[in-house]
Amino acid sequence: MTTLGSFDRRILLPLFQQRLRLVLARSELSQTDFARAAGIDRSTLSQLLTDGADRLPRVESLAAIAQVGSTSLDWLLGLSQDDQMTAGVVTESLQIERDAPSPLDERLLQWHREAAGYRIRHIPTTFPDVLKTEAIIEAEYGHFVPLGPRRRIEITQSRLEYLRQPETEIECCTALQTLEALARGEDIWRLVPPSVRRAQIEQVIALCDELYPRFRLFLYDRRLLFSVPLTVFGPLRAAIYLGQTYFVFHSTEHIRALTRHFDQIVRGASIQPTEIIRHLQTLLSRSG
Repeated sequence: MTTLGSFDRRILLPLFQQRLRLVLARSELSQTDFARAAGIDRSTLSQLLTDGADRLPRVESLAAIAQVGSTSLDWLLGLSQDDQMTAGVVTESLQIERDAPSPLDERLLQWHREAAGYRIRHIPTTFPDVLKTEAIIEAEYGHFVPLGPRRRIEITQSRLEYLRQPETEIECCTALQTLEALARGEDIWRLVPPSVRRAQIEQVIALCDELYPRFRLFLYDRRLLFSVPLTVFGPLRAAIYLGQTYFVFHSTEHIRALTRHFDQIVRGASIQPTEIIRHLQTLLSRSG
C-alpha cells in the first residue's frame, strides 16, 4: 500500500471526505448504524464528514471504515482509483481503448459525465471540439468512416450542453499557432472557405465570452512547449490520445503526473483566458 508521507494533506483530506460520504451513501446505513458497525463513535464519524476537518482518523478506524464500506483502504485515502466495489469496471491502473480513429469519441462523453463536479483539464489535437462549428467539424472529421459528420455534430452539441451546466469547470490549452493557421487557412484548413473560418473564430469568441470562467482557454507557444492530446478528468482518470487509441490511466500517481504536466503548460501559456477574446479579434481582423 502506498504510504501517506508523500502526499499533501490538503489534497488527501478533501478526497478522503468525499469518498467517505460516498461509502456512507452506498452502505444505505444511517451515520449511527455505520459508526456502530465500524466500531467508532458517531461523533467521530460526524466530525470526519464536517467541511474543514483537519485530521484523519486512526489507522484502525480507517481500516474498519474501509471494511464496512467494502472498499480498499488505498481507495478510501485517494491513493488509488481501484475501488473494489467497481472492480468489474476498472481492474487495472491502465486501460488501452482501441478503435478510436477520431479524438471526437463517444467514450469521452461518458468520461465527462462521470467527472461532473470536478475540474477537467484538456489539451486537444487542434482546438477544443466543443467550440467548433458544424462546418469545421465536417471539414476535420468528415473523412472518418466509423462515425459520420452528423453523429459527430450531435456528440459535440451534447458536449456543449454539458459545458453549459453550472457545475462544470474546464480548462483547455491550445497552441496559438493552431488558431493562427485556422485564421490564415493553412494546414488542415487550407481548403476551408474564408467565410467558414471567420464564422469559426467568431464562435470561439462568443463561447469563450459566454462560458467564462467555467470554461477557460489558454494559448501556448508550440516553439516553447509541447504536449500530446490529453484530458484529465478530475481525480478519476486521465486519457492520452495517440491516434486510433486512448491510453487511460486510473492510478492516482499517473493522474497527478499528467495534471502537473498540464499545469506546466498553463503556467507557460502566452495568452491567458482574460486575453483570449482580444487575441482572437486580432486574428479575425487579419484572417483571409
